[in-house]
Amino acid sequence: MNPRNDDSQDDDLVFKALASATRRRMLDALKESTHTTGELCDRFPDLDRTTVLQHLRVLERAELVTGRKIGRERHLALAPLPIKRIQDRWIGDYARSAVALLQHLDSPDVEGKA
Repeated sequence: MNPRNDDSQDDDLVFKALASATRRRMLDALKESTHTTGELCDRFPDLDRTTVLQHLRVLERAELVTGRKIGRERHLALAPLPIKRIQDRWIGDYARSAVALLQHLDSPDVEGKA
């Protein structure tokens, strides 16, 4: 079986990528607009270029970031589909269950009222 076709492994890569506060901040920056690799490095002055590139590799492996070369520059952009997949598969169902539970707790029958 091709590992890229396995949704569980894809989700694992996304969750691993999102586990880092630094990578989430990078995604926030890319949500605002595309950035070159150099611009992204400049936004994180507390990190050296090698560390930024390592974080970007994790984000790219999870397909959360895409990059394309334009001349000598590499332009990076947010790829939102993996996050939507996580939302659809995990968060959406849990949110619906939580709302249903809250509605159930709010109903008069639960408190013994008619």
